[in-house]
Parts: sequence; C-alpha cells; structure tokens
Amino acid sequence: MLTAALVSFSPNVQAQTSTNQNICSRYKSTDAEMNKVYQQILSEYKQDSVFLQKMKTAQRAWLAFRDAHLDSLYPAENKLRAYGSVNSDCRCLALEELTAKRISELKKWTSGLPKGEVCAGSIKNKN
Repeated sequence: MLTAALVSFSPNVQAQTSTNQNICSRYKSTDAEMNKVYQQILSEYKQDSVFLQKMKTAQRAWLAFRDAHLDSLYPAENKLRAYGSVNSDCRCLALEELTAKRISELKKWTSGLPKGEVCAGSIKNKN
C-alpha cells in the first residue's frame, strides 16, 4: 500500500499524467472543432432534408469506424498490460489524427468547391 502511495506521487507519474492530459486535451479540442463544423453543416443545409438524413447517417458511421479503428489498433483486452502506460496517450493521438482528417472532409461542405466542379454532389459552390 505504501509503495502504491509513493508511486502515485513520483515526478515521473505526475509528468506522464500531465502529458496525457495535454495530449487528450488536444484530442478533445479537435473533437469539439469537428462537432462545430458538423453543426455548421446541419445549419447551412437545413433546407435539404434528404442530405441531412444522409449526412447524419454518414457521421454515425464515421464514429463507428473511428471506434472500430481504434479497437483494431489496440485490440488487447488489458491495454495497460499489452501496451503499457503510454497507451492512453497513443489512443488520444490516434483519435486526434482521425478526427482532424474528418474535419478536413466535413469542411468541404462549409467552404464549398470551385464553381464548375462536376463531382461536387451535395457540396455547395464557393462564393
């Protein structure tokens, strides 16, 4: 019991916790940005109910993909034993990377594509 108490106050553990909080904080910020862009799409395209239904389906599928992808990267049941204490950092980094890519995809609907783009589909033209 005393060993556990000493370990929890060691500088390395505190540094790891601080690093993890920073890394996971970056992911949370990226996730918040994605949600903001997604809400902007829902607002800007509110007149197109068919598109909105399809976009919501796509976003739910993307979230399922994100979670499944993360599970495929770190499939072990006991992640601490299999991947070590850095695993939570690695998971947050992977989530941040995937989410940043999704933001890039979603921003096409808010920023638009050049006029004349023949494959724009539901994406509006740039003003």
